[in-house]
Amino acid sequence: MEHLDHAALLALFDRDLRAGARPDGPGARVERTGDVVRQVATGQGWNGVVWSDLDEAGAEAAIAEQIRHYTGLGLAFEWKLYGHDRPADLGRRLRAAGFTPGPQETLMIGEAGGQILDAEPPEGVRVVPVTDAPGVDLVTDVHEKAFGEDSSWLRDQLLARLAADPDTVVAVVAMAGDEPVSAARMELVPGTRFAGLWGGGTVEAWRGRGIYRALVAHRARAAAARGFRYLQVDASGQSRPILERLGFLPLTTTTPYVYTP
Repeated sequence: MEHLDHAALLALFDRDLRAGARPDGPGARVERTGDVVRQVATGQGWNGVVWSDLDEAGAEAAIAEQIRHYTGLGLAFEWKLYGHDRPADLGRRLRAAGFTPGPQETLMIGEAGGQILDAEPPEGVRVVPVTDAPGVDLVTDVHEKAFGEDSSWLRDQLLARLAADPDTVVAVVAMAGDEPVSAARMELVPGTRFAGLWGGGTVEAWRGRGIYRALVAHRARAAAARGFRYLQVDASGQSRPILERLGFLPLTTTTPYVYTP
């Protein structure tokens, strides 16, 4: 990260991935209204606010407008709040308007060509690219076991992405023999230098053996080969120390604020 300081990297992230957001899949559209950028998606796609530049005077009205918009469409939505967003008390204002905060994560950025690249999976585990429906089923199976939640939304999203825009997504599954034990995906954002690492999950019996690290390395190599410079992760408390050892830099926090009509 020698060429960019913390503030410059955060400004680049905000410009390319938030203010300049692109739809994250087929059936989604990005709308810019006033000082807010939001995504509206069909089916099981993600709905929410990706960027805002508000002041204290206009924040309440902007929040109310987003609630009106999504409620009018019959949709629950997320306001993705970052630690440096203005006004400083935006989280409090969202709670007052009826949003529920989820777990806070750390936005971390790494260099795709950095020290990450040399991590290999443990003996007996191989990393397999996912390109078709049976592969997507393996990813979904791991996700449900690792996170303990229904992952049909992920199956639909990944199948749609692979069919419509295969150049913008890389999905992988770690196999121990015939058993899928870990899975992850990477979303490449055309026209930017960023690739996002998402959904890294390992089934409980296989944790602590370096598989998560190996899947980060595999995706880093794929990003670097495609000309992307930076890897972006919303890291949980579990992932953050691993990513810091791999040279990722914590930039700010991110918290999902969810509004359900």
